[in-house]
Amino acid sequence: MKTILETVDLVKYYGEGENQVKAIDHTSIQVNQGGFVAIVGRSGSGKSTLLHMLGGLDRPDSGEVVIGGENIFALKDEQLAVFRRRRVGFIFQDYNLIPALNVWENIVLPLGLDGKRVNQEYVMDIVENIGLAEKLHALPSMLSGGQKQRVAIARALASRPAMILADEPTGNLDSRTEMEVMTALKNCVDQYGQTLVMITHDETIAQMADRILVIEDGKVVE
Repeated sequence: MKTILETVDLVKYYGEGENQVKAIDHTSIQVNQGGFVAIVGRSGSGKSTLLHMLGGLDRPDSGEVVIGGENIFALKDEQLAVFRRRRVGFIFQDYNLIPALNVWENIVLPLGLDGKRVNQEYVMDIVENIGLAEKLHALPSMLSGGQKQRVAIARALASRPAMILADEPTGNLDSRTEMEVMTALKNCVDQYGQTLVMITHDETIAQMADRILVIEDGKVVE
């Protein structure tokens, strides 16, 4: 299997002396292309810090994050922003939709920011697979939480990224909607050959993954 994501001796500490928090403590992991990896751990274990560094949202104190063979922290901030937009799809707990844009506009927004032509057939295929075909002209305020998260999933897939990072994507949903959204996400990831790395505190959700990584005190164990 081809390795799509690798961290090499990743370190991120906050504070100093007795108050120092070792959020990520010399962590090295590898993720294969097309895999679904769940990262679990208690609150404050370093899960979100790790995910933010995997996506280039936060720089480590030392170490490397390599995506598709490229050490992303060797890039300058501007280059990193472009890399992130093109190569990483993000799904957040609070959806991050633009209230004034309808469903279709929210999905294709990152492509427009990147000056890319929208592959309408591909995006419509995602829309239909994720069950949003009837809602394309709806504004986010007209959608349920589950529908909003489906829009966020479609948006993450639309640019055909190297990988998708999801931070507690079902954290705001009730248990029935949670399973519907996770099933839709897993089906899409499988169908489009995507790699998914997801943070969750939910054991049931974690069990849907191919691999579970447990993070404790900034260290990752399988």
